[in-house]
Amino acid sequence: MVPVLVINLARSPERWDAIRQTATGLDLRRVEGVDGGAIAREEWSAIDRERFRARHGRIVTPGEYGCYRSHLAALATVVAEGVDVAVIAEDDIVLNDRLGERAAALFAGVEEPRLVKLVNHRTTGFLEKGVSAAGDAYGRCLFGPLGSAACYAVNRSGAQRLVETLATMWLPWDVALERGWATGVATYTTREPLVAFSTHRARSTITASYAHTKLPTLQRRRAFSFRARDFLRRAGYALEAA
Repeated sequence: MVPVLVINLARSPERWDAIRQTATGLDLRRVEGVDGGAIAREEWSAIDRERFRARHGRIVTPGEYGCYRSHLAALATVVAEGVDVAVIAEDDIVLNDRLGERAAALFAGVEEPRLVKLVNHRTTGFLEKGVSAAGDAYGRCLFGPLGSAACYAVNRSGAQRLVETLATMWLPWDVALERGWATGVATYTTREPLVAFSTHRARSTITASYAHTKLPTLQRRRAFSFRARDFLRRAGYALEAA
């Protein structure tokens, strides 16, 4: 059975209780989330703040830092436990009893490091790569970022590669995760979401607003340039798989 690792902060027990109610028939496991707001900024480790400012045009928030470290901890758990395939989820989604089965089908016969996003905020320009035995079409998108790292499936070799290549934070987790051309992990998304967002999505534990973190427009020139280059690389990556 494919384990479902759910990232949950100690201060959010109601979210864990809610997601457990949707986990019928699943191998559900809780991963203790890192609360970035509880860690002094000077104690943050493995983060390149200047590169984040230059490439993303913003200042890192405590919630973003905690989110990044939490996902790395979940991936490290996949590697340490030696599972073939696992689903990693945040605690603001609604699970279903077919999730493990459908996730496993997306990795049947796959040995290369692979990651498949199972929910996004947008999938503009979707190009199909294939269809799993469970009937789920998967592929890549010409445009992005797709938004959200709320739920994705990954195999052990993919988890190992991500732990290594994304060890130092210089982008938000959801942006860094889907840059398969940079991580070396074959990265896809399903055409249709395999899970839904819960009502907890409206009350983010990462940040309420990013407006106060943005740099002045002139200071974001390097970020605009980086995004333009990534746009071209993303398009090429999608066409490569189509």
